[in-house]
Amino acid sequence: MKLFWKLFCCMVLVSVLGLAAGGFLLIDGQFQASLQQEVEALNQENDFLYYALTVQLESSALTDREQLQDVLTDMSVVSSCQTVNFRLSDAAGNIIAGSRLPVKAAPLTGQLGAALRGWDLQDVAGVPYLHAASPLTLLGETFYLENFRSVGSLFVAREEQYQSFSWVMLLLAVAAAVLSGVISALILRPLKRLSSTAGLLAAGQLDQRVRITGDDEITALSRDFNAMADQLERQVDELKAEAQRREDFIGSFTHELKTPLTSIIGYAELLRSKPDDPEQVLDSAGYIFREGRRLESLSRKLLDLIVLNQEKVERKKVPMEGYLERVGGALRPALEAQNLRLLVSAKPGTAEIEPDLIEALCLNLLDNARKASSPGGAIRLEGFPEEEGYCIQVTDQGRGIPLEDLARVTEAFYMVEKSRARAQGGAGLGLALCQRIAELHGGTLEITSELGEGTTVRVLLKGAVET
Repeated sequence: MKLFWKLFCCMVLVSVLGLAAGGFLLIDGQFQASLQQEVEALNQENDFLYYALTVQLESSALTDREQLQDVLTDMSVVSSCQTVNFRLSDAAGNIIAGSRLPVKAAPLTGQLGAALRGWDLQDVAGVPYLHAASPLTLLGETFYLENFRSVGSLFVAREEQYQSFSWVMLLLAVAAAVLSGVISALILRPLKRLSSTAGLLAAGQLDQRVRITGDDEITALSRDFNAMADQLERQVDELKAEAQRREDFIGSFTHELKTPLTSIIGYAELLRSKPDDPEQVLDSAGYIFREGRRLESLSRKLLDLIVLNQEKVERKKVPMEGYLERVGGALRPALEAQNLRLLVSAKPGTAEIEPDLIEALCLNLLDNARKASSPGGAIRLEGFPEEEGYCIQVTDQGRGIPLEDLARVTEAFYMVEKSRARAQGGAGLGLALCQRIAELHGGTLEITSELGEGTTVRVLLKGAVET
């Protein structure tokens, strides 16, 4: 059963049952109140009879039951312009005398004690009567004075009210059904919007969202749904970007392999065609050697990147001041050969690192700075402790990196200036390796750059630092 029909049936059922119970209780309460009024009137008549009979018997000298019977037979009592039906019975329930009594009225005396009064409701010839009795002492015996009051009009009025209420209930049930249908539709409208939007999301329209109105539980559900859709869209975008990066990686890798291989094959063919030309042989061998070294560097860096993505490293505490001086000294001659100054400034501090990997990170950063710098420039290698760990920073005064390229320079094979990078032996893997090495040390790699001003790469190695 659909939720609409569940809500509809529940609302109609609750409404009809509530109205029916309320109407029944109201009619029955009114009937009971009217019946209680009749009982009070019956008791008042019984008191009036008791008083009238007492006065009547005081003027008569009673000696036996026959005289008592004669007095009661001739006695007539009128209350509220109506003749009161009464009789006198003994303790055994035998009727002594009475006037205009309903036929077949059962005696009440057997249900009362010697000094009690009471009443009951009896059906006499299809007519309901209230019947009351109270004790009376005469001739040394206890008698019971009984009187009757017809209440048939109360029962007739109650039946008429029940019939009228039945028609009213029918109209109210129809109105409740219509109102329940409208309310159920309004309640389910946001759920239908949720269902429709979910279908559009499933169909690939990830920009679809649910319109939010109100401040109830369904509104909260809609907000959660939109938050889920936002997260889903972000994840799908990330997956698409990752797929694109993988596609770019494969394309770049293929291209990077193809270019040196084409040169190697071409110069090898040239060697085969002109083996007797020493100058041509030397020149071709040089090209083959350089392109072979380029392939070797590419394969080594690619292998390092793959291995680093699969393994964890074991770290040890290393004094960073002397360590950075030694790393910088290894590259200083090559930089000075290109008329570049290397300035190393490392403050005391001990960090937990894998020395070979951090050395590879520093050399890659310094090599990138070398490629971006012009002769006469300066490159700074700095190290200093911070609250979260030890920071290594490489700064150059080179060309800088465009803002749109900053977010992608750590992707494998991504190169800002491809022709210049290839001419300098680059393959676009250096910064990708640096970032992975930083991650393995629980650190971060941040790059800031301005065109024409230079670039700063900051590597924060998180962990305990001693100074």
